[in-house]
Amino acid sequence: MTRAEAPSSALLTDRYELTMIDAALRDGTAARRCVFELFGRRLPGARRFGVVAGTGRLLQQLRAFRFGDDELRYLRDNRVVADETLRFLENYRFGGTIRGYLEGEIYFPGSPILTVEGSFAEAVVLETLALSILNHDSAIANAAARMSIAAGDRPLAEMGSRRAAEQSAVAAARAAYITGFGATSNLEAGREWGIPTMGTAAHAWTLLHDTEEQAFRSQVAALGVDTTLLIDTYDIRRGVETAIRVAGTGLGGVRIDSGDLPTVAAEVRAQLDALGATATRITVTSDLDEFAIAALAASPVDAYGVGTSVVTGSGAPTAGMVYKLVARQDAEGGWVSVAKASLDKASKGGRKAAFRTLDRGTATSELIAVSDGFEAVQTELDHPDARALQVTFVDHGDTDTNFEGPTGVALARAHHAVAREELPVAALALSRSDPALPTVYIDA
Repeated sequence: MTRAEAPSSALLTDRYELTMIDAALRDGTAARRCVFELFGRRLPGARRFGVVAGTGRLLQQLRAFRFGDDELRYLRDNRVVADETLRFLENYRFGGTIRGYLEGEIYFPGSPILTVEGSFAEAVVLETLALSILNHDSAIANAAARMSIAAGDRPLAEMGSRRAAEQSAVAAARAAYITGFGATSNLEAGREWGIPTMGTAAHAWTLLHDTEEQAFRSQVAALGVDTTLLIDTYDIRRGVETAIRVAGTGLGGVRIDSGDLPTVAAEVRAQLDALGATATRITVTSDLDEFAIAALAASPVDAYGVGTSVVTGSGAPTAGMVYKLVARQDAEGGWVSVAKASLDKASKGGRKAAFRTLDRGTATSELIAVSDGFEAVQTELDHPDARALQVTFVDHGDTDTNFEGPTGVALARAHHAVAREELPVAALALSRSDPALPTVYIDA
């Protein structure tokens, strides 16, 4: 299978999406025009802001959302839906419109991150796909952004592939790169998304050789003196001595993967300097999260490698987003706002336009204009002191490909840096708190 022949994403779907379509085709409501909204009721882990990630991946999966012979055969053999519904699915192409926050954008509770407009049948079936991608990727982005804030100007590398499912690892590397990580150890993420890759050797490399010195000499011979040598397989102090003896004072870096990192890093820095290797960098990679990185701020560390914590959302493995119907046409063709009223799970009906109010460049609120009608949508002209947050990704079935692939990743990374600069200083703290900005609703 070539890369152009992407597998169908149509069955990455909960069964009830299709049974609803089946029933809607029977009762005549399948063609009703609807507005669905993807949003989060709260921020996971009592964090102060969230980051949107996964939009470019969703757009690519939407292109592959086709019910081919294999998918239709499975549905038929398992009697999931009626023959009429199978015929509908055979010709399924999303012909609606999708608008939302740019990938890399900051979001808050209630932010209309994604708005999907179309017939009920063509829009409801995208719920699981949209949520599975954005909930996962945004959770990673939320954690990675906090780690990037904690690291400051020091480089971060994502190296958590062994702690995630294989495709989740690629998606996690992508989300981490968008939110401030500079490289990944995952080669597929490098190939598919244009992310810089990094990596040298594991402890197995040292253990393979009869002595640590032989391992270091072989690595330097293969990769040059600018390589990074892993110095804690045996004794760290002896490892530093051996590394400099083998590579000289021009050694690129050493990596520490164990021990009390603030203490060990200080000792290694002092030893390297005493040996004349004042430019040799120190990278640490031992079970880091945003709090451990922050604790190392005063230590002589040059770079961080993060694995488990980033690919699992650092304690919040999902962003907790939901996909709800917020407006629909009635039997006469008029528009009706609809909302779920369940305790602790209420949604807010109506089509929404979102803006970030600014005071001299600093964000002050998430302003959401709610319209009962379909056409009366506010724009940036209605809010001159704010920045409009929504753009069009799909226009009547026509996808803007600028948001896909490596180009989309680069755009998302650049946008995140700008959006994060707008946040007030209090938003950058790592402690649990209320959202940094209030969500304010107004009638359009």
